[in-house]
Amino acid sequence: MALNTNRRGIPMPFVSRTRRVDPPSETSSSEQNQPREPRPSMVDSAIYSDGHRVASPRSLAETYRALDATKDGVAWIGLYRPSADELMSLADEFGLHQLAIEDAIVAHQRPKLERYDTVLFVVLKAANYLDVPEEVDFGELHLFVGPNFVITVRHSESPDLSHVRQRMEREPELLALGTQAILYAIIDAVVDAYSPVVAGLANDIDEIETQVFGGDALVSRRIYELSREVIDFQRATHPLTAVMDALEHGSSKYGVTQELQRGLRDVADHLTVVNERVDGFRQLLRDILTVNSTLVSERRNEEMERLAHSTHRQGEEVKRISSWAAILFAPSLVAGVYGMNFTHMPELDWTFGYPLAVLAMLGLSGLLYFVFKKRGWL
Repeated sequence: MALNTNRRGIPMPFVSRTRRVDPPSETSSSEQNQPREPRPSMVDSAIYSDGHRVASPRSLAETYRALDATKDGVAWIGLYRPSADELMSLADEFGLHQLAIEDAIVAHQRPKLERYDTVLFVVLKAANYLDVPEEVDFGELHLFVGPNFVITVRHSESPDLSHVRQRMEREPELLALGTQAILYAIIDAVVDAYSPVVAGLANDIDEIETQVFGGDALVSRRIYELSREVIDFQRATHPLTAVMDALEHGSSKYGVTQELQRGLRDVADHLTVVNERVDGFRQLLRDILTVNSTLVSERRNEEMERLAHSTHRQGEEVKRISSWAAILFAPSLVAGVYGMNFTHMPELDWTFGYPLAVLAMLGLSGLLYFVFKKRGWL
């Protein structure tokens, strides 16, 4: 399987988008009930000399001894969620500052660079776009970089630095440049991993625009959620600009080679492009939200107008029905009552009563029709 490398051949951190499920072990119930040993925090540890791995210690104590025994050796220690005791051991061995150790224990730090004498403490935020849930997964990485050691501390599954280590081990001339080369390779890999995130966010925004003009009622929630992801992504990428500036300003003072300085400037340029795209995403989402609010208001007004028009038409129909009912039934009732006044004189019913009743009915009907027509009820 080919490595996921960047434009300069340095592998990018990769997080699997499917959660691995281990098959059930064939152990007895008594073995299953026994407490499991804690997962070892050391992912990999190696001692390098002239760009080549000369030792692979399996514990911190072995690493210390191997480094002492290797002339001009460099230790690269990779840890995953180490305990406070392990970090304190590293602090005692390599002279790490207590404040940096506290940050590494607590985690949830913003990207930054701090220098404590000859040791750099760097915090990076890795990002990975997950296709299936269409969201961004963030990871935090702490680095202690000294004259002859690099310590990486991860508090999440990403970024996976194993490919970076493997790639550098296949290029001993790069690894032979020392701890600054390792730092450069890790930062470069983290920044290059931002590109798929930018592409994923751009695709999500395109889908949201389609939803907005398609009248999707749930698009407002998606706009809000994507806006939050863009803000979180900004918090990962924007502070890294200050980190790159600090590394560039200190390059000459701390003996960083010209080749690595050019590489760092290239990473800084790539980071600038990422930040510009992310800033554009945030403004675009604001505009989309405004457009969506306008469209929702227009649709609501149209619904209200249709409802008012429908209510008006129903009212007009009621008026017409009521008017015709009055024209047809009210005169008949009046005529009936009028005609009944002659019941005590039967001989006059056909002579005067019924003809007068008919005339009264026609006259009243004509009058009502004229009035209703004048008022527009007919």
